[in-house]
Amino acid sequence: MSTQVEAEPDEVKPEPKRRVTSLEVLCVVLVAALLAQSTLVDWLDVPAIQTGATIFVAVCVQALPFLVLGVLISGAIAAFVPASALNRLLPKRQALAVPVAGVAGVALPTCECAAVPVARRLMQQGVPTSVALAFLLAAPAVNPVVLVATNVAFPNNPGMVAARLVGSLATAIAMGWLWARFGKAEWIIERALRRLPEPDGRSRWRLFFETSRADLVDAGGFLVLGGLTAAVLNVVIPRSWVDTLGEQIVVGVIVMALLAVVLALCSEADAFVAASISGMPLLPKLVFLVVGPAIDVKLFALQAGTFGRAFAIRFGPATLVVATACAVLSGLIFLGGA
Repeated sequence: MSTQVEAEPDEVKPEPKRRVTSLEVLCVVLVAALLAQSTLVDWLDVPAIQTGATIFVAVCVQALPFLVLGVLISGAIAAFVPASALNRLLPKRQALAVPVAGVAGVALPTCECAAVPVARRLMQQGVPTSVALAFLLAAPAVNPVVLVATNVAFPNNPGMVAARLVGSLATAIAMGWLWARFGKAEWIIERALRRLPEPDGRSRWRLFFETSRADLVDAGGFLVLGGLTAAVLNVVIPRSWVDTLGEQIVVGVIVMALLAVVLALCSEADAFVAASISGMPLLPKLVFLVVGPAIDVKLFALQAGTFGRAFAIRFGPATLVVATACAVLSGLIFLGGA
């Protein structure tokens, strides 16, 4: 008796779904803008919109060169600096390595935006997370460019430079130690901690360009988001509120800390803004200078995009509290609480 074997039909492979690219989205947006040109002109011809647009462009243009510098340094670390070299330079104990990383920020004049991709690359090279975070907070605030700018902005208050240096360095070290004690690796997304393979000699330049490009695209989008948030908050919050609340020292400290988060200024320029706020005592101005490079809306967006939202919602508020406390203590020592 013969057995008849039925032939199985060939499996039909599903057609791959076509994804909409960013170029196509851009084309649609441009066409829609051209069709609604007259309506957009009328809508944008509003003082509040113009002010917000100016702030948005200023934040992005101010931070972009330093962001590019940061991703180039990040790419160079990934391609040309062996992980073994980094580990040899740092003390084995995290308790000692954290302050070393904080002091190392003096040698690298970068904006806070630039420090984010560099910190991620340090993590991927095997540097402990607490050490990388200490560098992230110290580099934008204690480098020579920022300290010279602070001295120029406050020529009659030389203690402001020392107070900012000590307050910012204390913030970086304290947050590094806190992360070493209480931080958890699962709060940071996996791709931010993924170890990179050691490149050979022929692929180093290729790795440099690829990682720099990827970091720039990654961080650039969140810089735009942070700049947009800063612009909206600057327009929504009346400046008269700040002037009224700043008349009391305690309230002034709180207001200036929150204002530093909202304004999202570059650390190389924030001293001149703080000096221009008349009627505000020196201590709240110092809080503004210490908190700003440590945490603001654009930096929060960059951290959320680079390390994950679970990290940002824990690290950001904690940094705000620690930076404010360190600034107040430093101000009491170097400024006499003025």
